[in-house]
Amino acid sequence: MSKPVIVFVGAVYPGQFGHLCDYLRETGQAQSFFLTTPGHMERNRARGNHILGFQPDGPIISDDRYYYSAKVERSARIGRGVLNALTAMRKHTRIDAVVAHSLWGAPHFLYDEIDAAIISYIEFPSFRAHGWDPAYPPDLAQRITDRNTEMLNFHQALNSDLVICPSQHAKNMFPAALRSRIEVQLEGFDFAAMAEPDPPASDKGSKGGKRGKGSKPVIGFAARDLSSAKGFETYVRLVDTLVERGVDAQFVAFGGAEEVTYGYEQQAVKRQHGGKVTTFRDHLMLAYPRAAKVIEFPGKLPYDAFASRIAWVDIFLYPLKFGVANWGLVEILGRGGCVLAPDRGYAAELIQDDINGRLLPDDNEAWIAEILALMDDPARRYRYGQKARSMARAQYDLSVVAPRYMALFRQAMSNRAARTGRPARR
Repeated sequence: MSKPVIVFVGAVYPGQFGHLCDYLRETGQAQSFFLTTPGHMERNRARGNHILGFQPDGPIISDDRYYYSAKVERSARIGRGVLNALTAMRKHTRIDAVVAHSLWGAPHFLYDEIDAAIISYIEFPSFRAHGWDPAYPPDLAQRITDRNTEMLNFHQALNSDLVICPSQHAKNMFPAALRSRIEVQLEGFDFAAMAEPDPPASDKGSKGGKRGKGSKPVIGFAARDLSSAKGFETYVRLVDTLVERGVDAQFVAFGGAEEVTYGYEQQAVKRQHGGKVTTFRDHLMLAYPRAAKVIEFPGKLPYDAFASRIAWVDIFLYPLKFGVANWGLVEILGRGGCVLAPDRGYAAELIQDDINGRLLPDDNEAWIAEILALMDDPARRYRYGQKARSMARAQYDLSVVAPRYMALFRQAMSNRAARTGRPARR
Protein backbone atom coordinates (compact mmCIF):
# COMPACT_ATOMS: atom_id res chain seq x y z
CA MET A 1 0.00 0.00 0.00
CA SER A 2 1.54 3.32 -1.08
CA LYS A 3 1.57 6.36 1.17
CA PRO A 4 -1.10 8.98 0.52
CA VAL A 5 0.20 12.15 -1.10
CA ILE A 6 -0.87 15.19 0.92
CA VAL A 7 -0.20 18.75 -0.20
CA PHE A 8 -0.55 21.50 2.42
CA VAL A 9 -1.08 25.02 1.11
CA GLY A 10 -0.43 28.33 2.84
CA ALA A 11 1.16 31.64 1.95
CA VAL A 12 3.42 31.35 5.03
CA TYR A 13 5.70 28.46 5.97
CA PRO A 14 5.89 26.88 8.48
CA GLY A 15 2.69 28.72 9.49
CA GLN A 16 -0.46 26.64 9.63
CA PHE A 17 0.30 22.90 9.34
CA GLY A 18 3.98 23.38 8.49
CA HIS A 19 5.21 21.30 11.41
CA LEU A 20 2.53 18.68 10.79
CA CYS A 21 3.60 18.44 7.15
CA ASP A 22 7.22 17.90 8.19
CA TYR A 23 6.25 15.36 10.86
CA LEU A 24 4.10 13.24 8.54
CA ARG A 25 6.98 13.06 6.08
CA GLU A 26 9.62 12.33 8.73
CA THR A 27 7.56 9.56 10.34
CA GLY A 28 6.57 7.99 7.01
CA GLN A 29 2.84 8.44 7.50
CA ALA A 30 2.41 10.35 4.24
CA GLN A 31 4.30 11.72 1.30
CA SER A 32 3.67 15.32 2.26
CA PHE A 33 4.51 18.59 0.56
CA PHE A 34 4.05 22.22 1.57
CA LEU A 35 3.11 24.71 -1.14
CA THR A 36 3.93 28.29 -0.16
CA THR A 37 4.92 31.64 -1.65
CA PRO A 38 8.33 31.93 -3.34
CA GLY A 39 9.92 33.98 -0.57
CA HIS A 40 9.03 31.48 2.14
CA MET A 41 10.16 28.62 -0.06
CA GLU A 42 13.58 30.21 -0.57
CA ARG A 43 14.03 31.09 3.10
CA ASN A 44 13.28 27.51 4.12
CA ARG A 45 14.99 25.65 1.30
CA ALA A 46 17.40 23.99 3.75
CA ARG A 47 14.48 22.32 5.53
CA GLY A 48 13.77 20.05 2.59
CA ASN A 49 12.81 19.78 -1.04
CA HIS A 50 9.22 19.05 -0.04
CA ILE A 51 8.72 22.80 0.38
CA LEU A 52 7.45 24.00 -2.98
CA GLY A 53 6.44 27.39 -4.33
CA PHE A 54 3.38 28.90 -5.96
CA GLN A 55 3.22 32.33 -7.54
CA PRO A 56 0.14 34.39 -6.63
CA ASP A 57 -1.65 35.86 -9.64
CA GLY A 58 -0.43 39.42 -9.04
CA PRO A 59 0.27 41.28 -5.79
CA ILE A 60 -1.60 39.90 -2.79
CA ILE A 61 -2.08 43.46 -1.52
CA SER A 62 -2.28 46.28 -4.04
CA ASP A 63 -3.01 49.99 -3.81
CA ASP A 64 -5.92 49.85 -6.24
CA ARG A 65 -7.89 47.17 -4.40
CA TYR A 66 -11.59 47.72 -3.72
CA TYR A 67 -11.96 48.07 0.04
CA TYR A 68 -15.08 45.95 0.43
CA SER A 69 -13.71 42.95 -1.43
CA ALA A 70 -9.98 43.30 -0.76
CA LYS A 71 -9.70 40.09 1.29
CA VAL A 72 -11.66 38.12 -1.27
CA GLU A 73 -9.46 39.53 -4.04
CA ARG A 74 -6.37 38.57 -2.06
CA SER A 75 -7.72 35.03 -1.75
CA ALA A 76 -8.50 34.96 -5.48
CA ARG A 77 -4.93 35.92 -6.38
CA ILE A 78 -3.62 33.25 -4.02
CA GLY A 79 -6.13 30.69 -5.25
CA ARG A 80 -5.29 31.23 -8.92
CA GLY A 81 -1.60 30.75 -8.20
CA VAL A 82 -2.34 27.61 -6.16
CA LEU A 83 -4.40 26.13 -8.99
CA ASN A 84 -1.58 26.79 -11.47
CA ALA A 85 1.01 25.17 -9.21
CA LEU A 86 -1.09 22.10 -8.39
CA THR A 87 -2.03 21.60 -12.03
CA ALA A 88 1.65 21.57 -12.95
CA MET A 89 2.51 19.32 -10.01
CA ARG A 90 -0.27 16.91 -10.93
CA LYS A 91 1.42 16.19 -14.27
CA HIS A 92 4.22 14.29 -12.53
CA THR A 93 2.93 13.61 -9.00
CA ARG A 94 -0.23 11.94 -7.79
CA ILE A 95 -2.13 14.12 -5.30
CA ASP A 96 -4.62 12.46 -2.96
CA ALA A 97 -5.58 15.43 -0.79
CA VAL A 98 -4.97 19.17 -0.62
CA VAL A 99 -5.14 20.81 2.83
CA ALA A 100 -5.49 24.57 2.41
CA HIS A 101 -5.88 27.53 4.73
CA SER A 102 -9.24 29.08 3.88
CA LEU A 103 -7.80 32.55 3.16
CA TRP A 104 -4.02 32.16 2.88
CA GLY A 105 -4.30 28.93 0.92
CA ALA A 106 -7.60 29.80 -0.80
CA PRO A 107 -8.86 26.44 -2.16
CA HIS A 108 -12.12 27.66 -3.73
CA PHE A 109 -10.71 27.66 -7.27
CA LEU A 110 -9.73 23.99 -6.94
CA TYR A 111 -13.22 22.49 -6.81
CA ASP A 112 -13.75 20.15 -9.78
CA GLU A 113 -10.49 21.39 -11.32
CA ILE A 114 -8.01 18.93 -9.82
CA ASP A 115 -8.30 15.24 -9.08
CA ALA A 116 -7.86 15.33 -5.29
CA ALA A 117 -9.86 15.69 -2.10
CA ILE A 118 -10.05 19.33 -0.96
CA ILE A 119 -9.78 20.04 2.76
CA SER A 120 -10.26 23.60 3.96
CA TYR A 121 -8.95 24.80 7.31
CA ILE A 122 -11.20 27.60 8.57
CA GLU A 123 -10.25 29.21 11.88
CA PHE A 124 -13.63 30.92 12.18
CA PRO A 125 -16.19 32.02 9.56
CA SER A 126 -16.30 35.79 10.20
CA PHE A 127 -15.71 38.50 12.77
CA ARG A 128 -19.48 38.81 13.08
CA ALA A 129 -19.55 35.24 14.38
CA HIS A 130 -16.27 35.58 16.29
CA GLY A 131 -17.43 38.62 18.26
CA TRP A 132 -15.91 41.84 19.57
CA ASP A 133 -16.35 44.05 22.60
CA PRO A 134 -19.33 46.41 22.07
CA ALA A 135 -17.16 49.15 23.56
CA TYR A 136 -14.93 48.89 20.48
CA PRO A 137 -17.25 48.14 17.55
CA PRO A 138 -16.40 47.90 13.86
CA ASP A 139 -17.50 50.62 11.49
CA LEU A 140 -20.25 50.00 8.96
CA ALA A 141 -17.66 49.54 6.22
CA GLN A 142 -15.85 46.92 8.30
CA ARG A 143 -19.08 45.07 9.02
CA ILE A 144 -19.97 44.98 5.33
CA THR A 145 -16.47 43.84 4.37
CA ASP A 146 -16.70 41.02 6.90
CA ARG A 147 -19.73 39.64 5.03
CA ASN A 148 -17.60 38.94 1.98
CA THR A 149 -15.16 36.88 4.01
CA GLU A 150 -18.05 35.04 5.67
CA MET A 151 -19.53 34.32 2.24
CA LEU A 152 -16.20 32.86 1.06
CA ASN A 153 -15.90 30.63 4.13
CA PHE A 154 -19.48 29.39 3.85
CA HIS A 155 -18.83 28.54 0.20
CA GLN A 156 -15.79 26.51 1.20
CA ALA A 157 -17.70 24.73 3.95
CA LEU A 158 -20.34 23.74 1.41
CA ASN A 159 -18.00 22.61 -1.37
CA SER A 160 -14.91 21.19 0.34
CA ASP A 161 -14.71 17.45 0.89
CA LEU A 162 -14.02 18.27 4.54
CA VAL A 163 -13.54 21.34 6.71
CA ILE A 164 -11.32 21.39 9.79
CA CYS A 165 -11.81 23.91 12.60
CA PRO A 166 -9.50 24.30 15.60
CA SER A 167 -12.20 24.04 18.29
CA GLN A 168 -15.81 23.09 18.92
CA HIS A 169 -16.39 26.74 19.75
CA ALA A 170 -15.33 27.66 16.20
CA LYS A 171 -17.47 24.93 14.65
CA ASN A 172 -20.53 26.22 16.47
CA MET A 173 -20.07 29.61 14.80
CA PHE A 174 -21.17 28.07 11.50
CA PRO A 175 -24.84 27.67 10.58
CA ALA A 176 -26.25 24.37 11.81
CA ALA A 177 -26.80 23.23 8.21
CA LEU A 178 -23.03 23.24 7.58
CA ARG A 179 -21.72 21.70 10.80
CA SER A 180 -21.97 18.09 9.63
CA ARG A 181 -19.25 18.94 7.07
CA ILE A 182 -16.86 20.20 9.75
CA GLU A 183 -14.50 18.29 12.03
CA VAL A 184 -12.61 19.68 15.03
CA GLN A 185 -8.88 19.20 15.46
CA LEU A 186 -6.37 21.58 16.98
CA GLU A 187 -2.89 21.53 15.49
CA GLY A 188 -0.19 19.59 17.30
CA PHE A 189 2.98 20.59 19.12
CA ASP A 190 6.44 19.09 19.24
CA PHE A 191 6.71 19.22 22.99
CA ALA A 192 9.85 17.08 23.01
CA ALA A 193 11.65 19.78 21.03
CA MET A 194 10.77 22.46 23.56
CA ALA A 195 13.80 23.11 25.72
CA GLU A 196 13.03 22.96 29.40
CA PRO A 197 14.16 26.26 30.94
CA ASP A 198 16.02 26.04 34.22
CA PRO A 199 13.68 26.83 37.10
CA PRO A 200 14.48 29.81 39.29
CA ALA A 201 17.42 28.96 41.53
CA SER A 202 15.28 29.31 44.65
CA ASP A 203 12.83 26.74 43.28
CA LYS A 204 15.18 23.83 42.56
CA GLY A 205 13.97 20.78 44.40
CA SER A 206 10.75 22.49 45.45
CA LYS A 207 7.24 21.31 44.66
CA GLY A 208 5.60 24.37 46.10
CA GLY A 209 5.95 27.07 43.52
CA LYS A 210 8.17 28.93 41.13
CA ARG A 211 10.04 30.99 43.69
CA GLY A 212 11.55 30.60 47.08
CA LYS A 213 10.12 31.51 50.44
CA GLY A 214 9.68 35.22 50.94
CA SER A 215 9.85 36.22 47.25
CA LYS A 216 6.98 37.84 45.42
CA PRO A 217 4.67 35.62 43.37
CA VAL A 218 4.48 36.42 39.67
CA ILE A 219 1.05 36.91 38.09
CA GLY A 220 1.25 36.88 34.31
CA PHE A 221 -0.63 37.38 31.08
CA ALA A 222 0.59 35.97 27.76
CA ALA A 223 -0.87 36.30 24.27
CA ARG A 224 0.27 37.17 20.78
CA ASP A 225 -1.16 40.66 21.25
CA LEU A 226 -2.33 42.72 24.20
CA SER A 227 -5.86 42.91 22.85
CA SER A 228 -9.44 43.15 23.98
CA ALA A 229 -10.30 39.75 22.49
CA LYS A 230 -7.57 38.05 24.51
CA GLY A 231 -8.86 39.69 27.69
CA PHE A 232 -6.00 42.09 28.31
CA GLU A 233 -8.36 44.74 29.65
CA THR A 234 -9.65 42.27 32.23
CA TYR A 235 -6.10 41.43 33.28
CA VAL A 236 -5.27 45.11 33.78
CA ARG A 237 -8.46 45.66 35.76
CA LEU A 238 -7.67 42.70 38.02
CA VAL A 239 -4.12 43.96 38.59
CA ASP A 240 -5.50 47.39 39.44
CA THR A 241 -7.82 45.84 42.03
CA LEU A 242 -5.05 43.72 43.54
CA VAL A 243 -2.76 46.73 43.88
CA GLU A 244 -5.57 48.77 45.42
CA ARG A 245 -5.98 46.04 48.06
CA GLY A 246 -2.29 46.03 48.88
CA VAL A 247 -1.34 42.74 47.28
CA ASP A 248 2.44 42.49 46.94
CA ALA A 249 3.23 40.65 43.72
CA GLN A 250 5.02 41.01 40.42
CA PHE A 251 2.95 41.48 37.29
CA VAL A 252 4.11 40.82 33.74
CA ALA A 253 2.21 40.90 30.42
CA PHE A 254 3.82 39.14 27.46
CA GLY A 255 2.70 40.13 23.98
CA GLY A 256 2.84 42.83 21.34
CA ALA A 257 1.06 46.13 21.86
CA GLU A 258 1.38 47.60 18.38
CA GLU A 259 -1.02 45.37 16.44
CA VAL A 260 -4.36 43.81 17.30
CA THR A 261 -5.42 40.73 15.35
CA TYR A 262 -9.05 40.06 16.23
CA GLY A 263 -10.73 43.31 17.20
CA TYR A 264 -11.30 46.98 16.54
CA GLU A 265 -10.06 48.59 19.74
CA GLN A 266 -7.03 50.31 18.19
CA GLN A 267 -9.20 52.54 15.99
CA ALA A 268 -11.45 53.39 18.94
CA VAL A 269 -8.42 54.38 21.01
CA LYS A 270 -6.98 56.59 18.27
CA ARG A 271 -10.30 58.37 17.85
CA GLN A 272 -10.85 58.85 21.56
CA HIS A 273 -7.41 60.38 22.05
CA GLY A 274 -7.23 62.29 18.81
CA GLY A 275 -4.35 60.16 17.60
CA LYS A 276 -2.14 60.98 20.59
CA VAL A 277 -2.53 57.46 21.99
CA THR A 278 -2.20 54.71 19.40
CA THR A 279 -2.22 51.41 21.29
CA PHE A 280 -4.81 49.71 23.43
CA ARG A 281 -2.19 49.03 26.07
CA ASP A 282 -1.31 52.71 26.46
CA HIS A 283 -5.00 53.60 26.60
CA LEU A 284 -5.50 51.14 29.46
CA MET A 285 -2.45 52.43 31.29
CA LEU A 286 -4.11 55.85 31.36
CA ALA A 287 -7.37 54.34 32.55
CA TYR A 288 -5.74 52.23 35.29
CA PRO A 289 -2.80 54.24 36.67
CA ARG A 290 -2.19 51.90 39.60
CA ALA A 291 -1.73 48.97 37.24
CA ALA A 292 0.45 51.09 34.97
CA LYS A 293 3.00 51.50 37.76
CA VAL A 294 3.49 47.77 38.36
CA ILE A 295 2.99 45.83 35.12
CA GLU A 296 6.14 44.90 33.24
CA PHE A 297 5.88 44.73 29.44
CA PRO A 298 8.73 42.69 27.91
CA GLY A 299 7.21 43.08 24.43
CA LYS A 300 7.70 40.46 21.73
CA LEU A 301 10.59 38.36 22.94
CA PRO A 302 12.71 35.89 20.99
CA TYR A 303 11.19 32.46 21.52
CA ASP A 304 13.90 31.10 23.83
CA ALA A 305 13.71 34.21 26.00
CA PHE A 306 9.93 33.96 26.16
CA ALA A 307 10.09 30.28 27.17
CA SER A 308 12.56 31.12 29.91
CA ARG A 309 10.51 34.00 31.27
CA ILE A 310 7.18 32.17 31.44
CA ALA A 311 8.85 29.47 33.56
CA TRP A 312 8.99 32.08 36.33
CA VAL A 313 5.26 32.85 36.32
CA ASP A 314 3.30 31.43 39.26
CA ILE A 315 -0.24 32.19 38.06
CA PHE A 316 -1.33 32.88 34.49
CA LEU A 317 -4.51 34.86 33.99
CA TYR A 318 -6.15 34.06 30.66
CA PRO A 319 -9.48 35.94 30.73
CA LEU A 320 -10.29 35.29 27.06
CA LYS A 321 -13.26 37.28 25.75
CA PHE A 322 -13.39 36.18 22.12
CA GLY A 323 -11.38 33.50 20.42
CA VAL A 324 -11.55 30.06 18.87
CA ALA A 325 -8.05 28.71 19.52
CA ASN A 326 -4.83 29.84 21.09
CA TRP A 327 -1.64 27.94 20.52
CA GLY A 328 0.13 29.99 23.20
CA LEU A 329 -2.31 28.78 25.85
CA VAL A 330 -1.71 25.15 24.88
CA GLU A 331 2.03 25.70 25.17
CA ILE A 332 1.69 27.31 28.61
CA LEU A 333 -0.38 24.35 29.77
CA GLY A 334 2.09 21.94 28.18
CA ARG A 335 4.93 23.63 30.06
CA GLY A 336 3.13 23.21 33.38
CA GLY A 337 1.59 26.63 33.88
CA CYS A 338 -1.09 27.27 36.49
CA VAL A 339 -3.90 28.93 34.50
CA LEU A 340 -7.11 30.74 35.42
CA ALA A 341 -9.58 31.06 32.54
CA PRO A 342 -13.27 31.79 31.85
CA ASP A 343 -15.86 29.05 32.28
CA ARG A 344 -17.11 29.51 28.71
CA GLY A 345 -15.91 29.58 25.14
CA TYR A 346 -12.75 28.04 23.79
CA ALA A 347 -10.70 27.99 27.01
CA ALA A 348 -13.22 25.64 28.62
CA GLU A 349 -12.33 23.03 25.97
CA LEU A 350 -8.76 22.88 27.27
CA ILE A 351 -9.19 23.26 31.01
CA GLN A 352 -11.15 21.06 33.39
CA ASP A 353 -12.02 23.01 36.49
CA ASP A 354 -9.93 22.16 39.54
CA ILE A 355 -8.06 19.49 37.55
CA ASN A 356 -5.58 21.26 35.28
CA GLY A 357 -6.52 24.85 36.20
CA ARG A 358 -9.52 26.90 37.22
CA LEU A 359 -12.56 28.00 35.22
CA LEU A 360 -14.18 31.13 36.58
CA PRO A 361 -17.34 33.15 35.85
CA ASP A 362 -17.25 36.67 34.42
CA ASP A 363 -17.13 38.18 37.88
CA ASN A 364 -14.30 40.39 39.10
CA GLU A 365 -14.56 39.25 42.73
CA ALA A 366 -14.49 35.57 41.79
CA TRP A 367 -11.18 36.10 39.97
CA ILE A 368 -9.70 38.17 42.79
CA ALA A 369 -10.69 35.58 45.39
CA GLU A 370 -9.12 32.74 43.40
CA ILE A 371 -5.92 34.67 42.72
CA LEU A 372 -5.52 35.41 46.43
CA ALA A 373 -6.27 31.81 47.37
CA LEU A 374 -3.73 30.43 44.90
CA MET A 375 -1.07 32.90 45.98
CA ASP A 376 -1.27 31.29 49.41
CA ASP A 377 -1.49 27.71 48.12
CA PRO A 378 1.68 26.77 46.19
CA ALA A 379 0.89 23.06 46.47
CA ARG A 380 -2.36 23.52 44.56
CA ARG A 381 -0.60 25.64 41.95
CA TYR A 382 1.89 22.83 41.50
CA ARG A 383 -0.87 20.24 41.21
CA TYR A 384 -2.68 22.22 38.52
CA GLY A 385 0.55 22.80 36.63
CA GLN A 386 1.64 19.18 36.63
CA LYS A 387 -1.77 18.00 35.50
CA ALA A 388 -1.89 20.73 32.82
CA ARG A 389 1.46 19.56 31.51
CA SER A 390 0.53 15.89 31.31
CA MET A 391 -2.93 16.48 29.80
CA ALA A 392 -1.74 18.94 27.14
CA ARG A 393 1.04 16.62 26.03
CA ALA A 394 -1.25 13.59 26.01
CA GLN A 395 -3.81 15.40 23.84
CA TYR A 396 -1.81 17.71 21.57
CA ASP A 397 1.65 16.29 20.99
CA LEU A 398 2.34 15.79 17.27
CA SER A 399 2.70 12.06 17.86
CA VAL A 400 -0.89 12.02 19.08
CA VAL A 401 -2.58 14.39 16.64
CA ALA A 402 -0.84 13.21 13.46
CA PRO A 403 -2.81 9.93 13.30
CA ARG A 404 -6.01 11.90 13.94
CA TYR A 405 -5.22 14.17 11.02
CA MET A 406 -4.44 11.22 8.78
CA ALA A 407 -7.85 9.73 9.66
CA LEU A 408 -9.49 13.06 8.73
CA PHE A 409 -7.59 13.22 5.45
CA ARG A 410 -8.72 9.69 4.58
CA GLN A 411 -12.26 10.66 5.54
CA ALA A 412 -12.07 13.54 3.07
CA MET A 413 -10.76 11.18 0.38
CA SER A 414 -13.69 8.86 1.03
CA ASN A 415 -16.12 11.78 0.93
CA ARG A 416 -14.76 12.78 -2.45
CA ALA A 417 -14.99 9.20 -3.75
CA ALA A 418 -18.63 9.00 -2.68
CA ARG A 419 -19.36 12.33 -4.37
CA THR A 420 -17.60 11.52 -7.64
CA GLY A 421 -18.25 7.78 -7.81
CA ARG A 422 -14.52 7.05 -7.96
CA PRO A 423 -12.96 4.67 -5.41
CA ALA A 424 -10.77 6.29 -2.78
CA ARG A 425 -7.18 5.21 -2.28
CA ARG A 426 -6.52 3.21 0.86
